[in-house]
Amino acid sequence: MISKVMEEALNKQINEEMFSAYLYLSMAAYFEEKGLKGFANWMKVQYQEETFHAMKMYDYLLSRGGSIKLYAIAEPQKEWNSPLEVFKATLEHERHITKCINDLIDIAEKEKDRATFNFLQWYIDEQVEEEANDEEIIHKLELIKDNPNALFMIDRELASRVFNEPTTKE
Repeated sequence: MISKVMEEALNKQINEEMFSAYLYLSMAAYFEEKGLKGFANWMKVQYQEETFHAMKMYDYLLSRGGSIKLYAIAEPQKEWNSPLEVFKATLEHERHITKCINDLIDIAEKEKDRATFNFLQWYIDEQVEEEANDEEIIHKLELIKDNPNALFMIDRELASRVFNEPTTKE
């Protein structure tokens, strides 16, 4: 049985993950409206990943005898000034999520909940990957500056991303 403290913290993180999905869907809509379908595709895949992250946590919490409490999802930002600004916001958001996961690890340690501590290690690895992906795209966007031809090349590259459900131990 999971402690009430850990249950509440995981429920809050489920909300964080669902907000992340909402944010990336909003970013996808922004890119669709700008005619950047590759960028939109990248964000739609990100939306799918974040939904997967939330549901993985949801299933884990139930498997440990916890109760699910779904909080309202905040309205995400919907306007940005450039693709670079979008990806800088994405990196900032992923760093926030990394902090949230680290805080969950701290709670699991305090609660002596080794099962949840072990479960959360997958999220630690995932966050390293998330931040690295964002940083790579930011670097490319900074290199091209205002070159529309290069922007369309990146758009084409991002169009090839597909969602593959991660393989996990859980």
